[in-house]
Amino acid sequence: MTDPTDVTDHDLLDRARAWLAEDPDPDTRAELAALLDAGDTAALAERFSGTLEFGTAGLRGEMGAGPMRMNRAVVIRAAAGLAAYLRARGEAGLVVVGYDARHRSADFARDTAAVVTGAGGGLRAALLPGPLPTPVLAFAVRHLGAVAGVAVTASHNPPRDNGYKVYLGDGSQIVPPADAEIAAEIAAVGPLAGVPRPEEGWDVLGEEIVEAYLTRSGAALTPGSARTTTAVYTPLHGVGHAVLTRAFARAGFPTPTPVVAQAEPDPDFPTVAFPNPEEPGAMDLALAAAEAARPRPDLVIANDPDADRCAVGVPDPRAPGGWRMLRGDELGALLASHLVRKGLRGTFATSIVSSSLVGRIATAAGLPYEETLTGFKWLARVPGLAFAYEEALGYCVDPGGVRDKDGITAALLVAELAAELKETDRTLGGLLDALALAHGLHATDQLSLRVTDLSRLTAIMDRLRAEPPAELAGRPVTASEDLLDGLDGLPPTNALRFRTEAARVIVRPSGTEPKLKCYLETVVPVPTAAALPDAREEAAAALAALREHLAALLEG
Repeated sequence: MTDPTDVTDHDLLDRARAWLAEDPDPDTRAELAALLDAGDTAALAERFSGTLEFGTAGLRGEMGAGPMRMNRAVVIRAAAGLAAYLRARGEAGLVVVGYDARHRSADFARDTAAVVTGAGGGLRAALLPGPLPTPVLAFAVRHLGAVAGVAVTASHNPPRDNGYKVYLGDGSQIVPPADAEIAAEIAAVGPLAGVPRPEEGWDVLGEEIVEAYLTRSGAALTPGSARTTTAVYTPLHGVGHAVLTRAFARAGFPTPTPVVAQAEPDPDFPTVAFPNPEEPGAMDLALAAAEAARPRPDLVIANDPDADRCAVGVPDPRAPGGWRMLRGDELGALLASHLVRKGLRGTFATSIVSSSLVGRIATAAGLPYEETLTGFKWLARVPGLAFAYEEALGYCVDPGGVRDKDGITAALLVAELAAELKETDRTLGGLLDALALAHGLHATDQLSLRVTDLSRLTAIMDRLRAEPPAELAGRPVTASEDLLDGLDGLPPTNALRFRTEAARVIVRPSGTEPKLKCYLETVVPVPTAAALPDAREEAAAALAALREHLAALLEG
């Protein structure tokens, strides 16, 4: 976000009145009129002292009036900029628009379809048939040969937020320089009255697009494989339930038992503080349902609200309640090892903040392996991609169908793995132990610092660059790397990487939330199965010490 410091009260009032005059939405007009009547310059400054910046993650922010909020006026400008970008490059054809069940998502999607339709130049628009998982949109872009796609979603953000994600014709999210070029076109959009928005002219796709996705959803499964896995499932009030249930039925798995209180879309996400499976408390209802279920299910499966991420819980007698959630890195390693055993060929890829274990699994199997910057916008572009994951619960198991993370197909693949292990009285936990014996125990953790003032993130990163730590948790730092300059062939990114003899730490601002994120990994050799308990204790102690040291370091 831009944040000019020289904005006067007079400037704010002028900007707000100009915005009010062309705002097409009665709700945000009423909100803004009330703030103007009250003379609330503090609230106006939050909305008008800058703009939401369009980047590789598109747009994402709190809903409300003004250029620093998500609203119909901002979306109309974004759609007009995208259409201008496509026209300038001679990209005539279909633009597919999908949306989730958040507040205003359907309105933002309809506005996008109207703007694309009105832009001419051979552009056509089609809406998905209703609120659907983001992977269905990513699939539709490739399946229909579209020139672009738009997903209106804020994924796992709080209820007050919404967002706008852009895909280009290969079904991948945008990367530089496309983001800056689209942003420039958005900035060049004139008054909203000059943006044609017809009342009709776009298509609304039918159920056949969902059927096509479901037909493709089992592509990563082995014909004739075991399909006996039972699961408790939660979509966390999002749009995953109907599609995942149908995908499991299509593949021949038992129907997952839903967490009833969270099964239907609800944009207020009433049972969770944050609708993200990684957040503390978000999985409490699902884990309690699994604990109470008789017979006992094999897995707990969760999607985030737009169902592009997948979380899995497994029975664990050492955990409170007898269940624990797998870390994203653990599930990534399990899926990678499963695909290797199935004979999948091609490149395996992870992001720089993910565990290094998949790299070892791929290398041991003689498969190529690549690391990219954070985000599937980068992972999806790896040549010859066969499998990709990132630690934040994102998994691409069928890049030929969905060239993005897909929580539905990932759930199918882990269900297949669990069923095959069950046939020989093994478990996912047991497979993780076997991977530790083969490659060392790779333990990961995170530390996040949420802020209200974004300038604090910049200040912390500047301080760490100027004074990088000489040691972490009592161990000397052997390498300090600034990824802002580009490194190992990667494009520049705002991140720092520190290494000790046994650990790696990466610090970066989140691309979608107001927080600083630290990614920790330590690797402990495991010579024998009997050494596993001690290795776990050693790894846990090392990660705890790193977290404590980093927390103090970030506070300065």
